[in-house]
Amino acid sequence: MAAKEFIVAIELGSSKMTGIAGTKNLDGSINVLAVVKENSSSFIHKGVVYNIDRTAQCLSNIVNKLTKQLKTEIRQVYVGVGGQSIRSLRNVITKNLVVDTKVTQDMVNELLDANRNMTYTDQEIIDAAVQEYKVDNQYQIDPVGIQCKRLEGNVLNILERKTFYNNLNRCFETAGIPIAEMYLAPLALADSVLTEAEKRSGCALVDIGADTVTVSVYSKNILRHLSVLPLGSSNITKDIASLQQIEESEAEKMKLKYGCAYTENADIDNTLMLPIDQERKIESHKFIEIVESRLEEIIENVLHQIPTEYTDKLLGGIILTGGGSNMKNIEKAFANHAHIDKIRIAKFVTQTVTSSNPEITARNGMMNTVLGLLAKGDMNCAGGEATEADLFSTGNKQPVATAERTKARQAAETPTGVVRTEAEKQQAEEEARRKREEEERLKQEEAAEEARKRRDERKKKSLFYKCVNGLKRLGETMTKEETDN
Repeated sequence: MAAKEFIVAIELGSSKMTGIAGTKNLDGSINVLAVVKENSSSFIHKGVVYNIDRTAQCLSNIVNKLTKQLKTEIRQVYVGVGGQSIRSLRNVITKNLVVDTKVTQDMVNELLDANRNMTYTDQEIIDAAVQEYKVDNQYQIDPVGIQCKRLEGNVLNILERKTFYNNLNRCFETAGIPIAEMYLAPLALADSVLTEAEKRSGCALVDIGADTVTVSVYSKNILRHLSVLPLGSSNITKDIASLQQIEESEAEKMKLKYGCAYTENADIDNTLMLPIDQERKIESHKFIEIVESRLEEIIENVLHQIPTEYTDKLLGGIILTGGGSNMKNIEKAFANHAHIDKIRIAKFVTQTVTSSNPEITARNGMMNTVLGLLAKGDMNCAGGEATEADLFSTGNKQPVATAERTKARQAAETPTGVVRTEAEKQQAEEEARRKREEEERLKQEEAAEEARKRRDERKKKSLFYKCVNGLKRLGETMTKEETDN
């Protein structure tokens, strides 16, 4: 039977592109209906699209396979944005006010709009997380209603290279797949694996993928830092393959079977040999050295990404997730280098998820991001019942109206974690242009009215005007006297 209502999310990973469809219940639990994966290693590198056509074809394959399983057309999808080009940068916007001016929401919106209009060379602001506001000399989370003469907004801008952002949008346009909403994948992941206590008390979420490691730092329920490292678990595989002169596929098998993030010296057997294939073997202690050396580099880079002002404030600890977090003793390795005892592996999302799919039931952290994206969805992605022709179509679906996608948003305040699509950006720019033109028109009308009033005032004060008025009054007096007589 064809499903009539569901949500579809797609994650563009460096090794796999994943599409998932599911329904959300009133209690927030999720029923997964279908999961599809396609290899993406040849056209997506470190989370960034490099081949638009091949990525578009892969997206079409994902949607067509989901359509076949669901027996229903897919009219729109939710998309996760990530990759090595993403980074965070702090910005401060100030507004001087008249003494004892009460801060309004419009003033706050003006600050945020001014921040959104900031330009960075070759980079695009795809999201902005407000840190706090400085009202005169006091820091506030919500400044509305407070009197001051200076308002300052501290914002964490999330940037991405314009080329990569444009490429991502073009992929979906080429595939003819409408986007319901774009989300910052690291933020969707954080909302699904971190507890409120961890975000509030301070924590670092480390997502160890194949080609990248994403570090998100939270404190007082606010995102304080976001960075993506061009390192991942595949680097360990490549080291094994390079140093032992073996195929990467064989090296990956060895890593999964024998890899360990930390081994006590007393447990290292210098005589033990690990089989590579039927003919070759490698000494166990050399294998351990290869794995631990690369992992140590990854950990040191992760710790370097945590801002110094938060290194001693991570009371919630470090939370590890992603496929790379499955390596044996990885918590011990992080604890030894970070000198933090509170290390947790997020094997699964906090939402209740029902599924018979082995990719989901494995609960190994590899599906956390796409499940987080699915949890963010709130609009039906189902179209009509699929026909045989729909199952082999290559796109050309009718785009979903931008107004529908943004129905829950206010123009001046996009929810944190939401990335505007190219169409939404163009609509926002058009609305801003119309607003500027309307404001300019009103200013011109006000100026014209003011000029008319000044002309009238000058006219009233002129000698000619006074003479005319005097003669007019004299005439009225004489007429009145004649009438009285």
